[in-house]
Amino acid sequence: MRQHTARSRARRPNDDISRLGNGGYVWHVDRRMSNHDDDEAMADARERLLQIVEALVGPGPLPRFEEALTHPSFANEVDAPDNQRLEFLGDAVLGLCVAESLVRMDPLADEGKLTRMRAALVNSQALAAWARSVDLGQCMAFGRGANLSSERQRTNVLADATEALVAAVYEERGLGGARSLVADMVRESLAQIERLDVRDPKSELQERVQAAGHPAPTYRLVETRGLPHDPRFVVDVIVADAAIARGEGSSKRVAERAAATAALAAWTPDGERAAVFNSAERSS
Repeated sequence: MRQHTARSRARRPNDDISRLGNGGYVWHVDRRMSNHDDDEAMADARERLLQIVEALVGPGPLPRFEEALTHPSFANEVDAPDNQRLEFLGDAVLGLCVAESLVRMDPLADEGKLTRMRAALVNSQALAAWARSVDLGQCMAFGRGANLSSERQRTNVLADATEALVAAVYEERGLGGARSLVADMVRESLAQIERLDVRDPKSELQERVQAAGHPAPTYRLVETRGLPHDPRFVVDVIVADAAIARGEGSSKRVAERAAATAALAAWTPDGERAAVFNSAERSS
């Protein structure tokens, strides 16, 4: 692999930050607060990740590469951008790239099958698996209040950063670059494409609910609790204006899947709410 110049030096978790007039940032290392060994390990991991990404999408600057690896807990401490906006964009780009691949690989698949296969490829577990394979967790900057040993391996943290990385590539290399990166992320799973035709709980619940004559389920965030760097989300699934089940998880996506799973367990063949939920309503 080619060597990178100083432009790709990683920002380190205890560097001070000040904003430049052009909207960028300049970082100043605070050696008094820095754990030098940890900072060097993160810098080395980022260099390796950048080389992997450039091998896939081509060389050149990626201005938001380090932003994609900035956890909100760190951004809050230094007043810098975190990776959440990039995650939002990356989620959409990732879904498009995967949908394109599936349509091309299985031209006879109907919409339901394509949706199930996409859900099997674009989920937190699958994204985190790729992130672990490239040691992405070691590349991330966390705040001093975060438990680094656990945060670096948390599935939702890794999945969010993976989506943010897709967005950082998309913004600089366009859809072609994003396609190349996403293709690497899903290559192993796509090689077993027929095994992807499984129903995720949200899709299965939607099919059952609509078959019973109701509108598609919706999901409502009920509560967010926990620390900023370790949130827990509580979500209700709504059918025919009634909350039929509740789920909890480390991300909204995980909580929605948990709620859908609970609803499936309580859903009766005729599409009516199960007695357990009626009883819960009467006792409330």
